[in-house]
Amino acid sequence: MSASKRTAPPALPAAAAEYGLFYSVPPTEEDANGKTWFARGQNFIVAYSELEPGAMFDRADQIDEFMLLLPYPETPVIATAGVQEERSDGYALFIMPPGTSRLVFPLGGRIVRLFSARSDDLAAKCANAASYAEPHPNIPPFSPWPDPVGGFRIRSYSLDVPKQEGRAGKIWRCTTMMVNMPGMRFGARDLTRLSPHSHDDFEQGSLALSGTWTHHMRWPWTIDYHDWREDEHAVVGSPSLTVIPPPVLHTSAYGEGESQLVDIFSPPRLDFSGKPGWVLNADEYPMPPSQD
Repeated sequence: MSASKRTAPPALPAAAAEYGLFYSVPPTEEDANGKTWFARGQNFIVAYSELEPGAMFDRADQIDEFMLLLPYPETPVIATAGVQEERSDGYALFIMPPGTSRLVFPLGGRIVRLFSARSDDLAAKCANAASYAEPHPNIPPFSPWPDPVGGFRIRSYSLDVPKQEGRAGKIWRCTTMMVNMPGMRFGARDLTRLSPHSHDDFEQGSLALSGTWTHHMRWPWTIDYHDWREDEHAVVGSPSLTVIPPPVLHTSAYGEGESQLVDIFSPPRLDFSGKPGWVLNADEYPMPPSQD
């Protein structure tokens, strides 16, 4: 959906925002692989890792697709699933199939894995797991999108995609989620040109990879005063995850220097998917039949 056009208060109060401040809290896991932090939204899990050379992750009986984001060059990976093996030197996005798979990182590096919340073992590791003991309001039950054309397999995409006038960032989707990786920002955002907007029925996960970000959020009023929340102007560093609930009015600003943000949506967004040319792998991942 696009920006909200509500004419009445929401039927249910909006949930609180969620924060995973990876730069200021101990990692969830610290072992021979390196350090990994886990945080989640209602439908997705973020695993941010700072890896040692030779780090390896295995998934057995993975329930659905997941993504591997290599936001930096010189982060080589060897990805295997069944008889298929794919390699990259970094600055790439991998979509990994359900079932058994392995990721090996010969030089280590900083990487991000994105799972649906159906991976129960990983959901339990999230620092904010207790926040989702009960489903949050205003978000429909999760339903994956149709299987990819040609079936499940490892798919990889370079992040080195030229900017295109009229296209919002660099967007890819799979059956479980969508990522949007706008370009690196240099210098502070013009505070006279912000973009406040809201989403009626899905969360936005904002993963800050570099820079200092201020997430401005305003909660709508319901008829019950006791549900009301004060505005938040959350200043977060990097790396961090901020989960913005629906239908909160929000916009984000960034400070001086280099700033990089990745937006995460689960399942994929219909409005972005409906824009011709916006989703870079749309030919591989069909939209739900009623949305074609």
